Order: sequence, then C-alpha cells, then structure tokens
Amino acid sequence: MNLYASLKKTAIATIAAGTLVLSAAGTVPSYAAADTTASVDSQTKALQTLMSFYKPALQGQFPNFHSFTIGKTTHETVIKTIGKAESPAKDADGFDVYHAEMGHPGYAINYKLGKIREMRYFGTNVERQTNLGGISVRMLVHNWGAPNESVLIKSGKITQKKITYVRGKYQLEFIFNGTSGTGLDHINLVNKTIK
Repeated sequence: MNLYASLKKTAIATIAAGTLVLSAAGTVPSYAAADTTASVDSQTKALQTLMSFYKPALQGQFPNFHSFTIGKTTHETVIKTIGKAESPAKDADGFDVYHAEMGHPGYAINYKLGKIREMRYFGTNVERQTNLGGISVRMLVHNWGAPNESVLIKSGKITQKKITYVRGKYQLEFIFNGTSGTGLDHINLVNKTIK
C-alpha cells in the first residue's frame, strides 16, 4: 500500500472515530485546529460558569447578580436595582422573569411575603455552549462530587432531571432537559429542604 492510500485509510478511520485528522502533508488542517480550540474554549468557559455558583450559594446568592439574597432581599429592592420584570408573575407561585439580552443572562425571581423565595438562572442565549449549554451532569459530578439528591421530574410529556447540591442553608438545583445529562435548562437557588 502506498503512502497516500495509507494516509487516506487512516484519515477515514480517524474521522469515523471523531478525532483530529492529519492532512496528506502531515499537518493539522486549520479548520480542524480552530474547531478543537473553540470546543476547548467553550468547555473552559462553561466550567468557569459552573464554578462561579459554588461560593455565592453559601450566602444565598447567585454570582454577579447584585447581591440579591434568598429570604432577605425585598421585591422593592429588586425593582429599584434592575427595574420591573419584562414578564411579571401572574400569581403568588409565579416568577418575575427578566429575559436574557445581548450577553446578559436571564433570571426569574419568586417572592414570599415580599422577599425573594427562589431565584432561577437561565444563562445567555448567545454562545450558550460557553454558559449553561456546556454544563453536563458529568462535568457537574466530576467537579462538585456526588449530589445530595437526583430525581426525575415529569410534567406532561416533558421529563427533566433535577440534581441538587446543599450549600449551607441553601441548595442549588440543576435542571436538565431529558434524562441524558446534557442540556442544562436552568439553575434554581432556594432555601435548604433536604435533610
């Protein structure tokens, strides 16, 4: 078998395996190198996003969200700080929703007796893989250890996986769409309920 045929056979096997391909000249094609770099960069940013929640949760807060605190910050303070929600709650169990805009993440806030009861973080819509979209159950467990609870939530035809970590007096709930462990939809922060 000549060198060209050997390289071609190796390249086909490598493509099938989903790994990086060398050109006939033995160099990395620029598009393949760019794809690999972008993928690593996305994963690094997604991991940074994940890790940014770890310490603030101990204080009942989300990272970089105006120091709003579960059970302490009032509805009035939230409105004075970031304005009225684009989609206000329709009832006591509803959420004031602040939509994601141009690199700014989306949030939803629920209140009880005028103070924050629950906050939800929806991440960004643009470059989602560098934010929530890049966080998997595997990444979560690898970096945070075994969760305090993992349950499936079913609502009609929709199934979600909720993975919960207790952080002091609070808990973070990672809500994944489906059961595959990918597709992180949002993160909830609530008072601790798990014993």
